[in-house]
Amino acid sequence: MAVVVEGYCDEKFASVRELFASNIEEDRDVGASLALTIDGEMVIDIWGGHLDEGRTQPWQQDTIVNVYSTTKTMSFLCALVLADRGQLNFDANVADYWPEFAAAGKENVKVWHIMDHAAGLSGMDVAVTPEDLYDWEKIVNLLAEQAPWWEPGTATAYHALTQGYLIGEVVRRITGVSIGTFFQNEIAGPLAADFYIGVPESEFARIGNLFPAGDGRLHGTEDDPDSIASRTFSNPFSPALYSHTEGWRKAEIPAANGHSNARSVARLQAPLACGGSAFGVDLFSRATAESVMQERISGLDLALGVPIAFGLGFALNSEVVPLSPNKNTCFWGGWGGSRVLIDQDARLSVSFIMNKMFEGLLGDVRSYRMVQAMYENLD
Repeated sequence: MAVVVEGYCDEKFASVRELFASNIEEDRDVGASLALTIDGEMVIDIWGGHLDEGRTQPWQQDTIVNVYSTTKTMSFLCALVLADRGQLNFDANVADYWPEFAAAGKENVKVWHIMDHAAGLSGMDVAVTPEDLYDWEKIVNLLAEQAPWWEPGTATAYHALTQGYLIGEVVRRITGVSIGTFFQNEIAGPLAADFYIGVPESEFARIGNLFPAGDGRLHGTEDDPDSIASRTFSNPFSPALYSHTEGWRKAEIPAANGHSNARSVARLQAPLACGGSAFGVDLFSRATAESVMQERISGLDLALGVPIAFGLGFALNSEVVPLSPNKNTCFWGGWGGSRVLIDQDARLSVSFIMNKMFEGLLGDVRSYRMVQAMYENLD
C-alpha cells in the first residue's frame, strides 16, 4: 500500500516528499513530519505514517513527540533573546547571574562555556536517578556545587542533559520565571508554535510515543568507565522509554524533553535564519542572529568523540560535518534522529521529527538525504 503523505509541499521539492514517503514505506520510519521555511515562508509542511508500530493510528497534523536534544536549540533562543535585550552577556561569568555557581572553582566559567558544552560539567559526580531529573532545584544545586571535570573553555564535551539546567537556571535568575515559561511566553507564543518544555496535561492526548532503538540506552562507552564520555552518558541518564511517562513529559528538562513537530521547530528557528525576524515577529536583531555563526570553540568533543565547531549553542557547518553548501549554517539534532538546520545564507530553516529512533545523537541518514535533496532543488 502506497504511503499517504499529508500536508503541503512546493512542487519544486517533490523529490524531498518522495524521500520522506520512502522512509516510511521501507520501514526506516513509522511516523514523521518534515518542514522547510525559506524567507520566513513555509514551503514544506508534511507528515505521514503512524503513531503505533501496528500501523493503525495515523500521524496527525497536530501530533507532537519528544524531540530530545533538538530541545536545546530552544534554550539557545531564550538566551539569544535575553542577550539582545541587554539582560545577558555571553562573555560574562555565569556566577554574575547565579552567585552559588562560583563554588568549587567555577567563578570564571563564562556564559558561552555553558552554551557550547565547554563548562566542564557534562555529567554529574553525585549519582542521580531518572526521576531526580524532574526536581529542578536538586539538579541545579548539585551542578552549582560540583567542580569542573576539565579547565572550562579549553575543550568541549557534550553536556547531554546538564546543559539545559545550566542555561535554564541563568534564564530563571534573570527573568524570575522558569525557562519553559519564558520560552512559551516570549518565543513560542508570539510565533504561534506548538512546542513545549514541560507539556501540560491538556496536550497529552496528542503525544506520540517514541520507539527506541535496541534497549533504549546509550552504548559504546562501557570499555572505559572513567572516561569523560562514559561519565557523561551514564550520570545523569534516562532510558528512552521514560519519555512515555507522565513525570518526564511534565518536567522541564530543557536539554531533552521538548515536545513538538517539524512545522513548529522550523517556524521557531525561522527568525534566526532571516536576520532575527519571521512570521511577523521581531525576535532579535540581525547582529544577534549573525553572532550565532561566529566560532567560539572547536576540536574533538570529549564526549561525542568527533570534531565539532560551536558558535553560540549551535554546531557550525564545516568540512567535517558538511550539511550545507553555505558557510553560515548551524544545526543540532536529537537522540534518535530529530534534526534542525538553519542556513542564514539561503535564509532557510528545516526540521525533521520522527517517532522511530535510530542509534546516535546527532541525526542520521534520513534527515541528511532529505536536506541534501532540498539544496539540490533550491533556486
